[in-house]
Amino acid sequence: MDEFDDNYDTFKALLDIYTPSEAIKRLELMGASTAVIQKIREQHERQTIRIKELEEPRSIVLDNRNTWYTGPSPHDKCWPAIVGRLERSGWSESAIKSLDTASTRIVSLLRHPKEKEFSTQGLVVGYVQSGKTTNFTAVMAKAADRGYKLFIVLAGIHNGLRRQTQARLVQQLVEPNPTRWHQLTDLDRDFVPTANAASFFGKNNKAHVLCVIKKNATVLRKFAKWLESASDYLQDCPALVIDDEADQATVATKTINPRIRQILGHLPKSAYVGYTASPFANLLINPSAKDLYPKDFIVNLPKPDGHFGTEVLFGRYALDGEDPEDVDDGYDMIRRVPDEDVERVRPLKRADVYGFTPKITETLRDAIRYFWLVTAARRVRGAGTPHSTMLIHTSVNTAVHNSFKMPLTRLRDDMRTDLDNLDVLQNLRNLWDAETARVPAEDFGEVKIDFDEILSQLPGVLDDCRIVMDNSSSEDRLDYENGPVVAIAVGGNTLSRGLTLEGLSVSYFVRAVSAYDTLLQMGRWFGYRDGYADLPRIWMTTELSDWFRHLATVETEMRRDIDVYMTEDKNPLTFAVRLRTHPALRVTQAAKMKDAVKAASAYGGQRVQTRYFRTDGQWLLDNQEAAKRLVGKAMQHASRYDARPEDGRFVFRNVPYDLVIEFLRKYHFHEKSMECDAKLLVGYIEKRVQSAGSLRRWNVAIVGNPTGNSDTAFEFSPGVAVHRIIRARLQTEEVGYADIKTLMSRRDAAIDLDGETSNLTEQEIKSERQKQLPNTGLLVLYPIDKVSTPPERKKQLRKPLNADEHVIGVGLVFPQPHGEDSTVEWISADLSGVEIEEEDLSPIEAEESP
Repeated sequence: MDEFDDNYDTFKALLDIYTPSEAIKRLELMGASTAVIQKIREQHERQTIRIKELEEPRSIVLDNRNTWYTGPSPHDKCWPAIVGRLERSGWSESAIKSLDTASTRIVSLLRHPKEKEFSTQGLVVGYVQSGKTTNFTAVMAKAADRGYKLFIVLAGIHNGLRRQTQARLVQQLVEPNPTRWHQLTDLDRDFVPTANAASFFGKNNKAHVLCVIKKNATVLRKFAKWLESASDYLQDCPALVIDDEADQATVATKTINPRIRQILGHLPKSAYVGYTASPFANLLINPSAKDLYPKDFIVNLPKPDGHFGTEVLFGRYALDGEDPEDVDDGYDMIRRVPDEDVERVRPLKRADVYGFTPKITETLRDAIRYFWLVTAARRVRGAGTPHSTMLIHTSVNTAVHNSFKMPLTRLRDDMRTDLDNLDVLQNLRNLWDAETARVPAEDFGEVKIDFDEILSQLPGVLDDCRIVMDNSSSEDRLDYENGPVVAIAVGGNTLSRGLTLEGLSVSYFVRAVSAYDTLLQMGRWFGYRDGYADLPRIWMTTELSDWFRHLATVETEMRRDIDVYMTEDKNPLTFAVRLRTHPALRVTQAAKMKDAVKAASAYGGQRVQTRYFRTDGQWLLDNQEAAKRLVGKAMQHASRYDARPEDGRFVFRNVPYDLVIEFLRKYHFHEKSMECDAKLLVGYIEKRVQSAGSLRRWNVAIVGNPTGNSDTAFEFSPGVAVHRIIRARLQTEEVGYADIKTLMSRRDAAIDLDGETSNLTEQEIKSERQKQLPNTGLLVLYPIDKVSTPPERKKQLRKPLNADEHVIGVGLVFPQPHGEDSTVEWISADLSGVEIEEEDLSPIEAEESP
């Protein structure tokens, strides 16, 4: 080994004890030559640059801070133990490498444990059920290997999640290196003060200290007081605080938030890292307030391969800059619960809770029977986790949960008896054949299981099936530690946050929620489905399904903002994520929005389009009249008129803006079309005209089908007619309105541009519009056939529009402002009165609570 290699290995070992600059000084004292020192500096700098420039995970960092951590070292103990465990449990080399890279980047954003004093606050944004626990365990392991001593994990507000988190950390951190760790909590016991707290942090105690605490005010208060008693010994105790489900209870609460800040106040060297899949509340904290805003970094974890997320199941809408044809509709795995079923499985009034008896409706019976079939099919396949779970979530009220016990038990016992009944068996066969036809197994690389093979497994499945009431008042909780579990779990908030429902196959979900973060966290069906990716199903109301599709759009847009801001020299203090609102959903709880400004719409550079339409005749005829009136006036006032009927296209150029405003005020936008609010659109146009002299002129276009016959033509004005286009609706059972999901294509946004535009990308079209039409808006009218039968390739997820009259769709394209854009306020709806389940305390905690 040459002089450089020898000294570089020494330098890396010194980094466990000293900061990089101090390690260099130690090498100098040890006699390393100036040339070797310079080479070591350069090598370390190359390594830090490599970490800072990692493409994944994406991150926004304060002040481009120096990176000290460059990855694991050969003499590490905690991280290699995790790698070994993951390898034994079947993790692929690529998955472990991804975890290694992401956790290295996060640790590099912490402060070196040997710095004299620091307070780091960061946020890691993951996906629901995507392995966030494994990620922060890896971060803890690497931080421990480098000298962090105290590890505090705030594990949600329920005992189930705290216990599950403790178990995982013990398995992956403590058991492989038992002499290196001391636990202040265990599986069955949250934090209870011990005597002589200082003994854990003295210089003679080299063990890392692990504490997994529930976010309960009583427990946190006791822990803060305990830390205070050891304050003299905490000056040189680097601490890492992991806040799991960081948007829950942490932000803007009168009891939990002050206690967490109190704990951090007792730690002179602390790194607070929040983990969440729904960061809406965290990103609405005032960055200038002395709170837990992620002022130092925000990390956006990549979506893992094979993960079932919101978008995969529900689809989403196209974002600005995307081609709608590239956005998927999601899988055909959502089944409708009729609105009239809701009051049969959930009391609609609080006064009706006690004495309520749920009905086993047809949809609930189908969902449960399908769950048993899926469990049997998975036993035939013999792949993936051996656990199989069904979630029933109708209410937060524990009395409602408990009322399901007898009806579900009776249904299971009757089914066990009825397995000899030919009619019952035929119904089961029909259900299985219908479901497997709608979602073919081969689309997921699986093979369909024949019903006769399933039938042989059904008796065992029914014998093993438990009915579990998992809530804060029940003693019978989901526990996957003692052999394979088959369970139908009924619960509320205890099943909605962080807790992994192993082998979740079927969900029956009709709970009313009013906030993005709550809605997203309720989706326990997100995660991995190895060996049964074709089999999961969700029964829910159409309204909830629509909300999840909107939420998938919000979530994707938020993550894209993080990625975009990385390239715009933003840092967490100048980061302003856009969270589009919904008329029936709050972004988060009202208390958590106290620091948020009113939402503002700025349409510069955006493309807006109608997606929802009522299907009744007069509403549609009114819109036809508004469109015909606009076209008639545009013909009179346009400076130029381009007619391409053979392409199904007309363009009227330089139309006065007041004609566009008149149209927007007369046209009926459906209330579910969040972006298409006539008042906001008109207000924005008027502000641009008055303040910037922009949008005074518009191009009005018509886009139809280039082929058709006399029966398919729609006439806007004499001499202006095009063939109607086809826009089928998404599959729902709702009547009275239709969701076509996407209207405009990328090509339509370039209809008024000169030159060849057919091959331009979305961004190139934007750029070209800035050059050719920097102050001109575009309004596009689409005549949509009232029947609109879907093409064969989309018949699984689409059905005919079947409106009473032909539909007029509208798209608007706004120019990108050269300077500051104008905004119009957009106020989110404030729904209140949502009942929240109480935090559950262990018996010990309950006795000690004030």
